[in-house]
Amino acid sequence: MRFLLLPRSLAGRMILILLAGFSLIQLLGLLIHTFNQIKLERIQEAADIATRAVIIYRHVALAPPDERAGIVAREPLEAGDTLSLTPLPPPLDATFELPVFARQIIRASIFGYGIPPNIHPRGLVVRGAGVPLHIVISFGLPEDGSPARLLNGVPPPPPGGDGEAGPPMQFLPPPPAVMWLTITSPVPQPRPWRSPGFASAFIVMSALGAVMIIWAVRRLLVPVRTLAQAAERLGRDVVNAPALPETGPSEIVTAAAAFNTMAARIRRFVEDRTFLLTAIGHDLRTPITRLKLRAEYMEDDEQRTKMLADLDEMEAMVAATLAFGRDIATTEAVIKLDLAILLRTILDEAADGDPEHAEALRYEGPDHMPVQARPLGLKRALTNLIGNAMKYGDAARVSLRRGPKDTIQIDIEDNGPGIAESDMEAVFEPFRRLETSRNRETGGSGLGLSIARNIFRAHGGDVSLCNLAGGGLRARVVLPA
Repeated sequence: MRFLLLPRSLAGRMILILLAGFSLIQLLGLLIHTFNQIKLERIQEAADIATRAVIIYRHVALAPPDERAGIVAREPLEAGDTLSLTPLPPPLDATFELPVFARQIIRASIFGYGIPPNIHPRGLVVRGAGVPLHIVISFGLPEDGSPARLLNGVPPPPPGGDGEAGPPMQFLPPPPAVMWLTITSPVPQPRPWRSPGFASAFIVMSALGAVMIIWAVRRLLVPVRTLAQAAERLGRDVVNAPALPETGPSEIVTAAAAFNTMAARIRRFVEDRTFLLTAIGHDLRTPITRLKLRAEYMEDDEQRTKMLADLDEMEAMVAATLAFGRDIATTEAVIKLDLAILLRTILDEAADGDPEHAEALRYEGPDHMPVQARPLGLKRALTNLIGNAMKYGDAARVSLRRGPKDTIQIDIEDNGPGIAESDMEAVFEPFRRLETSRNRETGGSGLGLSIARNIFRAHGGDVSLCNLAGGGLRARVVLPA
């Protein structure tokens, strides 16, 4: 059950595995890109926050101490930023220490911005706070080195003067030692895919990768498909099957050469066996003829009749053997023919040869059905089956129709007693006869079904037998459409 979703073809499985690996690589690459993008955005955000902070610090630090509070109150801030002026920096227990790289980036951005020496901060504190993260930067503001200024703007009298005393002097209190300017800025959540072209680029790369995988797998498996087709042709017709082209990668060339060598050896074996069988059958005809001539001179009529009958049977077996050899070594060309017309022609010829049983011959099927076949061989095989049905079953009901998976199906049914289940395949063996179970008389040489099966298999089909439920036998022929 766990392999139900796995494709049946080698190309489908390779494509599935490669696409899964490609998707995993894309996912890992996307994760690496995401982490790097998040890190870069963190660095950029920290640098931007430090830049904004140092700009605010310069505005405040360049102002007189008594005006700094007003500037802090009026300073424009980014959304989410806060600004405060306090005697002390934020307490440590309310903040936490930032990572080293973040502190280094912020300090480098602050001091790399270009702060004049006269307003150089007397202290710098960089911390983190809150969830989500906020960066807290505190600057120690420099002291003002100018003398105390009058509150009412009247200058004091010169020292040691004799003039009339002026109004009472009112001086500002001295500024505190250090005031701390604190800027708190939120760190935005990273958006690694905010680039408008990122999604489209990722989809295009994934689609192109999938197309390349599918194209490459199908291209590389063409020799394998060719090898499978050559093996199928060799199984259909050993004699006439063409050789496999020895081209392509070295591994394919080696496999094709090995296949051609194997096919040549099989072809030689079949040809040698066929030649031997045909030669024996041919050579036996001469002594059989001599024995017939000598039997004619026998004085005992009864013995002469029996001997001539035996010789006739031997001659029929030799003729069937020669026909069997010719069918194996046939080189008949494949042409387009009408199978429906061929079947009706065979039935008409059978009816002409046996007028008494003509009504037992019947055809059911389409008026026309074209097929690629060897006409003489196919006609002989079908004639054999129809003749057996008439001889052993007293009927031949032929039906023609389209079968599953681009096949053509021919059923030939008779009214005979059928055969035992154990003999369903044995009857296709050469010289195997079942006359005791199928007919009252001895018949045939035992080669008819063997010849028929060889012819059907040479066409890429096959024939099988089965008993009918109501009595009789069915021969089913399956041919490629």
